[in-house]
Amino acid sequence: MTDKNEKEKKPNAIQRWFRETVGELHKVSWPTTEEAWRLTRIVILVVVAMSALLGLLDMLFSMSITALLT
Repeated sequence: MTDKNEKEKKPNAIQRWFRETVGELHKVSWPTTEEAWRLTRIVILVVVAMSALLGLLDMLFSMSITALLT
């Protein structure tokens, strides 16, 4: 009878995963609001710059291929 009671007391895998996940999230060093906004602006700036660079390169390659074929 004790074996059955011990099995009932053990948490299932989902409960254990959730409890471990919450424990790990408490260990995380979260950024401040100001730091998060600063890093977000940097990411947006890099994305815009890379988009402009890739767009320019695409336009130059398209123009050069068009010039070679005509």
